[in-house]
Amino acid sequence: MLNSNGFDLWVDGYDKSVGLSDEDGTYPFAGYKAILNEIYTRILSSNCKKVMDIGFGTGALTAKLYEQGLEIYGQDFSGKMIEIAQAKMPNAHLFQGDFAYGLADPLLYQKYDAIIATYSLHHLTDNQKVCFINDLTERLNDGGTIYIGDVAFTSRAELQKCKDKAGDDCDEDEVYFVFNELKSSFPTMQFEPISYCAGILSLQG
Repeated sequence: MLNSNGFDLWVDGYDKSVGLSDEDGTYPFAGYKAILNEIYTRILSSNCKKVMDIGFGTGALTAKLYEQGLEIYGQDFSGKMIEIAQAKMPNAHLFQGDFAYGLADPLLYQKYDAIIATYSLHHLTDNQKVCFINDLTERLNDGGTIYIGDVAFTSRAELQKCKDKAGDDCDEDEVYFVFNELKSSFPTMQFEPISYCAGILSLQG
């Protein structure tokens, strides 16, 4: 599993490698741009004012929201990615920290209209995901929504099928979302597949 140093080393080629996988329709980023575009559209159409992004990377999504005048908060554990994102969003409130241990303290004193996590929470175990998502719901304003765009599947059988197809390219250190199992903890959560290996999970506060 990549740690903060791993992401720092990957940062120069990160956007390029993601883009190539998306364009080729291959695991793990098939559907990446479509997912980000859909979340972007939904946030703008819901009149959100304040957004928190968990694992924002180089700011591919939040920089576009920032350009539309939204107030941006976020946490990432790569210092170099934060530098790139901060340059795109000078007035954004960005903090460094491993969200496996929770949110950075300054983020705990805010409430948000939308919380985004794109291709970041698969670094948490299934139990950590449940605890963390529960914590995030406490940070939502009334009527707010959590949007999780990630490698995700309706069932474990679909996940296994993807792993078989990916073969040696499959990252066994990452723990992908299985909606049918997660739904027992979040009965109102919705899942929309976007590609054969990814989709959007959403949960309203």
